[in-house]
Amino acid sequence: METGEAFGLAAQHFRSGRGAEAEVICREILAGNPDVPEVLHLLGLVRMRLGDAKGAVEFIGRAVQLRPDDADALVNFGNALRDDGKLGEAIAAFRRAIEIRPEFAGACNNLGTALLEDGQTEAAIEAYRNAVRIDPGYADAHYHLGNALKSQGELAAAIEAYERAIPIKPDMALAHWNLSWSLLLVGQFGRGWREYEWRNLARRGGNDRHFAQPQWRGEDLAGKTILLHGEQGLGDAIQFIRYAPLVAQRGARVVLLCRKMLARLFRDFPGVERMITAEDALPSFDVHCPLVSLPLAFGTDLNSIPAGIPYLKAEAELVEKWKSIVGKNSSELQVGLTWAGSPTNLGDKKRSIALERLAPLGDIAGVVFHSLQKGPAAAQSPPVEMKFRDHGERLEDLADTAALIANLDLVISVDTVVAHLAGAMGKPIWLLIPFDPDWRWMVNRNDSPWYPTMRIFRQRRPGEWGGPIWEMAEALAELTAKPSR
Repeated sequence: METGEAFGLAAQHFRSGRGAEAEVICREILAGNPDVPEVLHLLGLVRMRLGDAKGAVEFIGRAVQLRPDDADALVNFGNALRDDGKLGEAIAAFRRAIEIRPEFAGACNNLGTALLEDGQTEAAIEAYRNAVRIDPGYADAHYHLGNALKSQGELAAAIEAYERAIPIKPDMALAHWNLSWSLLLVGQFGRGWREYEWRNLARRGGNDRHFAQPQWRGEDLAGKTILLHGEQGLGDAIQFIRYAPLVAQRGARVVLLCRKMLARLFRDFPGVERMITAEDALPSFDVHCPLVSLPLAFGTDLNSIPAGIPYLKAEAELVEKWKSIVGKNSSELQVGLTWAGSPTNLGDKKRSIALERLAPLGDIAGVVFHSLQKGPAAAQSPPVEMKFRDHGERLEDLADTAALIANLDLVISVDTVVAHLAGAMGKPIWLLIPFDPDWRWMVNRNDSPWYPTMRIFRQRRPGEWGGPIWEMAEALAELTAKPSR
């Protein structure tokens, strides 16, 4: 078989998803002639599709050496370098492709993505804007532009970018989902809740559950059994369990499916007739609703958030148990402290803080800090000046955490389940949040419509915690009415 014919067959196999067959042919060609650039390029694409970034870099890199002005090969070389963690080299490859072909929208888009990952957000925005200028019908570039703008707090422009992507690609679930975050951040709840329903498709299966029964969306419930179920994190369940009594008032029998960590905390919750966990068999029910979809079903806006606080309380016996452990001294302020989320959650990494960064809080006299932290971050050592008590190993579940919180004067937390729990209990809660916050904390406010006892301390710039921590230290000093050490 001639080289051209063999290459054509390999390319056909690749397009049809038969990478193994394409690779065999490519390697056979290269065994006879190792310097065929289009074959090297194709073999690199095969290796990239198989997740072999280093192999892709090797083969596409050789193709680029043979044809240094091949813009398409340069873009794929940049993609392979990015997959291999070599962002600087990837950026250079994309820029070279654009020099060769200035109106290459795909190269501009990919350059933007590499720049964004490299922390060069303003340059990324410029690259994405070039991509959509060149090709106004480029849905992915509009979407990526929206993400970059959102990360900079330019929410109106981000919404506009998502709204341009969606008509081009109406089933682009991630664009709908990210649009919902931006809408909810600025208080456009009506449309925001509707767009938020795209989350399961956007997560590509995620941790959502599928039921044969229809989802409840606000229709008559009289005489029916509804299954309310947690679908996302523990904090989401705590935030939206407040709707359960309202569902029961619609005449429904409410069954609650929740995670085991919440079972004791949610036991005997008003409006819930029966509670089960994942280990239990599902009972018969007529309709279901994820807890995070209840605001949509009730048409919640900023003025109708169910804000009867507290709606969660700790068990009396547990409160007494923790009272003896805390050993409260009335002359000292007892403050709960959580500084990190899950190490496996990318969003939690952005909103977590190293315990040592909270040293300015430890300089305030008359304060005892009680660790509510769980997970690997609980092993971090506190600042030397901080009067610190570690309770992590004693906290079996969130019922224990609630009982400890009940014995404290204040809780300080990053964006974790502890913040939701303290807020739902009506405990004063001070929240540290990143510049690009989760949708529920909104923007341009230091309070929360979801938790009236919450005070928010925000980053002014991405990644910069010094400002909000010093503001919190000053507020803590005022609260204790004692000077800093």
